[in-house]
Amino acid sequence: MKNLNSNISIFSVLLSFTFMYSCSPADKNNPGHEYMPDMGHSVAYEANIVDPYSYNHWEEESTKSVYDLSNPRLPVLGTVPRGSVGISNQSTEEGREDMIKMLRGDGNTTVAVPINGSVPYYYKDTEEERTRAMSEIVRNPFLITKDALKKGKDLYTIYCGLCHGEKGDGNGFLYDHPEAKYPAKPANLISDDFIAASEGRYYHAIMYGKNVMGSYADKLSYTERWNVIHYIRSLQANAKSLKYNETENTLNNSGTPALSVAKLKAVNENAPVDHATDH
Repeated sequence: MKNLNSNISIFSVLLSFTFMYSCSPADKNNPGHEYMPDMGHSVAYEANIVDPYSYNHWEEESTKSVYDLSNPRLPVLGTVPRGSVGISNQSTEEGREDMIKMLRGDGNTTVAVPINGSVPYYYKDTEEERTRAMSEIVRNPFLITKDALKKGKDLYTIYCGLCHGEKGDGNGFLYDHPEAKYPAKPANLISDDFIAASEGRYYHAIMYGKNVMGSYADKLSYTERWNVIHYIRSLQANAKSLKYNETENTLNNSGTPALSVAKLKAVNENAPVDHATDH
């Protein structure tokens, strides 16, 4: 009986040692031992994790640090993500018009580009570049539609209304409230100054912020930024008893009503063709 107990003890020690050895940790070039490693270590690359030279270990002379390898990387130089488009990089008005047509699906392919959030913006966060953006970005590349105005309103309410107010007059909840602690009144977006401003003034402010307002470039996608600008224009039109909707725009020339384009297209398609004759 004593021998049996002794054998059991020895067997238990050996079993424990074997189990512990089988779970030895990874070390540099040694992958270690673990049960079903694929459940704990993805074979595929995953976002925002330390790239493994071997299970997240690398040689000491590596030029890359843990911090470098665990952060998002810049795209390969010269590459352009699918759906990435830019209006401002067109040097001529004709080029900008062609880009706008492509966005709307009216280009040679007749298929709209699937816009994503990685659109290049060729202006820096300086007053000089802000002025340049205001002079060069003068039109909204997207048509005025019911859907654009609705989405713009929802986004404006979430991100802008607390400061700029439901009507865009700067009397938002954070300012016009008995217990508000906001240091200064937010910009009055329905003032004559903002009504006369180009689209670039709004877009640049969304990208970089202005004064105490921070950037919303990471909150709003390319299309969403323009939808918000559409809605701000509709607030301005409402304040001046004008129209800015999918049917008519009597506020300015920066936005094109969708139905007016549809009507013009229908007229052009039904227009008689002037056949040339040989003499």
